[in-house]
Amino acid sequence: MAIDPRGVVPAIEKVNGSGIPVINYNDRVAAGKFASVVVADDYNLGLDVARYLLRSIGGKGNVIILEGVKGSTTSDERVRGFHKALTEFPNVKVLASQPANYQRLQALQVTENLIQTNSNIDGVLAAADVMAFGAIEAFEAAGHKQTKIVGIGGVPESVEAIKAGRLLATSEFNGYKMGCIATMAAVRTVRKQAVPPNIIIKGVVIDKSNTTSFELPADKRQCPKWEEIVN
Repeated sequence: MAIDPRGVVPAIEKVNGSGIPVINYNDRVAAGKFASVVVADDYNLGLDVARYLLRSIGGKGNVIILEGVKGSTTSDERVRGFHKALTEFPNVKVLASQPANYQRLQALQVTENLIQTNSNIDGVLAAADVMAFGAIEAFEAAGHKQTKIVGIGGVPESVEAIKAGRLLATSEFNGYKMGCIATMAAVRTVRKQAVPPNIIIKGVVIDKSNTTSFELPADKRQCPKWEEIVN
């Protein structure tokens, strides 16, 4: 996993030089050789949850975007998905798009500042649930509970917030499933079995209609079968 896709490259290249196979998991690294890259479909996670929000506000109004870390693949791809969805809703205006660096407190502060300068915000597109929670706290403190907020993640806190009506929806970023498949890819590589160079883990939009299936405790979950993910 790499928040800075370039920062880990020297270390990866050293491992490459030793002949040890490497699996790139979670976030794409900018360079180096990998037996396989196992990542979420970040672009479509952003696209799908943005479409959900924009439909829920009736295809019109004002929204803000809370970005993750500038230059990180996850944030860049999710925000790209947001903007693709926005092209489909020409009556929605983006008031601001600012990084909150995947930090709850920073998202709270950024959102507070945006609320002060924009009195009518209908929706928030957050590139991660942790930032969505910062936005929720800002709007609740300002008494603007009607603003609809979406994120990306699907962690237990997000599911509870959806059930409580505080978070509209989130896209499923299934780290557990990615970890399972990355481990399987590593084992298969050592065993000289076929492994695709890229494995993309899809996700679904989580809303009030399907929270039950995401409430299973971590110790009760089962890894998917390799064939279910890799065709």
